[in-house]
Parts: sequence; C-alpha cells; structure tokens
Amino acid sequence: MDVSETASISASIAARYASALFDLAKSDKKLKSLGSDADTLGAALDESDAFRDLINNPIYTRAEQAAGATAVAKKMGLDALTTSTLGLMAQNRRLFALPQLVKALKAMIAEENGEVTAEVTSAKALTDAQKKKLAETLAKKVGKDVKLDTHVDEALIGGLVVKLGSQMIDSSIRSKLSSLQNAMKEVG
Repeated sequence: MDVSETASISASIAARYASALFDLAKSDKKLKSLGSDADTLGAALDESDAFRDLINNPIYTRAEQAAGATAVAKKMGLDALTTSTLGLMAQNRRLFALPQLVKALKAMIAEENGEVTAEVTSAKALTDAQKKKLAETLAKKVGKDVKLDTHVDEALIGGLVVKLGSQMIDSSIRSKLSSLQNAMKEVG
C-alpha cells in the first residue's frame, strides 16, 4: 500500500467519524464547543510528539490507546462527545486518522458558519496582526469570512503557502528557488 492509498483510507475513515460527531454536536447545539475541541486537538497534534506517538504507534493496545486518549481529552477539557469519540476511535484502532478528523471537522464547522478555512504555512509563526491582515485580504478575495489554520515549516525559508479550497498560492522562497533552479537547468 503506497502513501496516497494510506492517506485516502485515513481521510475516508476520518470523514465518517467527523460526519457522525458533527451531526451529534449540531443536534445537541454544541457546534461551538466542537470547534474549540477541533482547534485544541489540532494544536496538540502539532505540538506534542507524545500525543502523535500515542495515536500512531501500533505497540499500544486498544485499551491503552483508549485510556490515553480519554485521559488526554479530559486534561484538555474536551467536551464529552469529543472524548467519547476519541475513545471509540481508539477501541476501533482508528486514532491514526485523528489529524484528518480534525481537518474535516474544521471544514464542516466553517461551512456551517458560512466561512472558509485557509491552510497557511509560513517559515515563522505569524503575529496576530499578520493573521488579521491575511484573513481580511483573503475574505475580500472569496467574499466570505476566512478562518486561518496556521502551521510553521522552517524549510520554506520565507514567504507563505496558502491553500484555500482547491486553490494554492505559494509565495515561499523555497518554491522561488526551485523555479529558478529549474529555469537554470533549461538554459544550461
């Protein structure tokens, strides 16, 4: 199984869990707390090697993963719906799909709120002022409120990579250097 098949399977599994969790939260009028939970889980996945290890390492038993995920969820103050979903995913050996679940939930909540989410990757963390300006600029472009999902990738050297729906804007120095390198190969 290649990487794209694995990613496709993870996305499919995540979509089913996200849809069920979204529908439950919507019927219980808990979409706001679900959005907060998705943000919290996304940050934990970005920042914690131990949390990523817990969800990806096959050495942990189902019971260990469930206990660990539930303990982490409670410590983060996640809603009971989210906590029980993490436990269920662990029992079914599906925690590896958590990053895709978070992404799917954020997209569903944004759509429900009439927003779009832009994935922004930068070489350094953006300041609040930079985030605000970028969100305003993108909102003018798409005619909807734009929520930013930011990540840092120092390999970009500088600039930004912005994914907004199916559109990608890559103004990173890495891509400019790569383009220049390809142009030089064609000349030489």
